[in-house]
Amino acid sequence: MDAEEAVSERTEEAGLARLVGSVVRELREKSQLSMRELAKRAGISQPFLSQIERGVSAPSMITTYRLAAALGVAPGDLLPAPITDQVTIVRADEGVRIPVADRPDAAVGRALHMRPNSPLEVIEYRIEPGQHISEWFESQGVTGLYMISGRLKVELAGLAPIHLGPQDFLTHPATLRDRWHLIDNHAAHVLLVISHPR
Repeated sequence: MDAEEAVSERTEEAGLARLVGSVVRELREKSQLSMRELAKRAGISQPFLSQIERGVSAPSMITTYRLAAALGVAPGDLLPAPITDQVTIVRADEGVRIPVADRPDAAVGRALHMRPNSPLEVIEYRIEPGQHISEWFESQGVTGLYMISGRLKVELAGLAPIHLGPQDFLTHPATLRDRWHLIDNHAAHVLLVISHPR
C-alpha cells in the first residue's frame, strides 16, 4: 500500500467512525438512555462511549456487540446503511474492517455483510499467530462457523472444547457464549455467520 492509499484508507475509516458514532448516539437518545447508563449497560467507560459517539474512536467487534445488546438492536444496526439494499458485491479488497477487541494486538475481521435491518451477518477472519481473538461473544439467533483453513479450538460456555479443522462447520445458539483459540499457533482463515432473530 502506497502513502496515498494509506491516507485514503485512514480517511475512509474516520468517516465510518463518525457515521457509526452518530447511529449510536441516535439510538441511545431514542431509547432515552443517558451516556452514563448506556456505557454501564455495555460494560465500557463513559469517556470511551463519548469518543465513539463523536467519531473519535471506532468500536471493536466486541464493543459493537455489547452496545447493540445494551440498545436492544442487532450489531449490524450500528453500521451505516449501504447505498443499495438489494444486491451487493464485496470485492476481495473491500469490506469494513473491525478489530475483535479494543487492543492493538486484536485480530481484525472483514464484515462482508453487516447492515441495518438485516438478520444476517457474515464476517471473515484471517487470524495470525499472536493476534488476540479469545474474547467471549454472545448474541441472539444462531451462529455458524466455517473453517476455510487452519485449526481452531472453540470454547462454548458449559461444554467441552470443540476442535475444528479445514472444511469443518459448527453451528450453535448465539446466546451460548463462545470464544476461539488458535491450535498449534498456526494461522487460520474463518467465516463467521450469524442469523439474528427479527
